[in-house]
Amino acid sequence: METTPRIILKDAAFGYTKNGQDQLVLQDLSFSIRVGEFTGIVGLNGVGKSTFLRTLSGLLPLKHGEFILNSRSIHSYSTNELAREIAIVLTERVGGFNLSTFDAVAAGQMPYTDAFNRLKPENKAVINEAMRQCGITNHAHKALTELSDGMFQKTMIAKALAQQTPVLLLDEPSAYLDYASKHELFILLKKLAAEDKKTVLVSSHDLDLVLKYCSKILVFSDRHAELLDVSEAKQHPGFLHIGGGHI
Repeated sequence: METTPRIILKDAAFGYTKNGQDQLVLQDLSFSIRVGEFTGIVGLNGVGKSTFLRTLSGLLPLKHGEFILNSRSIHSYSTNELAREIAIVLTERVGGFNLSTFDAVAAGQMPYTDAFNRLKPENKAVINEAMRQCGITNHAHKALTELSDGMFQKTMIAKALAQQTPVLLLDEPSAYLDYASKHELFILLKKLAAEDKKTVLVSSHDLDLVLKYCSKILVFSDRHAELLDVSEAKQHPGFLHIGGGHI
């Protein structure tokens, strides 16, 4: 396992703004996540898992504290630079604007194309490989509106893989997948962390998958979070509470 920290948080607070006022959902977070680490994020609904991931991706601003990414403050990154560092998969199903599956996955290569977003052979090779990894090659020419929820989710995961970032964030990616596909996804994410040295963070209510495949577990409760080894999490009161006392 690599020991180099990729993400460092120091006294970090996460939240959103409502009616001009900051609403904090997480605060005083201080820990580091290393290169090649596969971290599962668990917590009851409403504890801030999505807010946490959206902030790490740059979709929401950090409210307080420091977020260091690859030895640089997150505030020093331009939008295009950040797009080359972090990819995120959200649960919401967005409109497709008559896009095909291929078009949607191809959007992951936009940070690597010219001003007209023209795809070169090397861009197409990355896109095709991402679709292959997610098992959606046969659906490449289908419209997004024709895809099932599970196939749409796989398409969004393929788009994130096509973005070729060292950090991959996924918010409930297994929510619409069948049992076999859930395991295939977690196996793929574990492989990306171990072999490609990606730093992968995934929020999930599938605690059995998190315990089976992740190397670390981030337990959210009461506006705080603890980063634990899997063996520690199995005995952690907060983790046991999330699982209803039965893990």
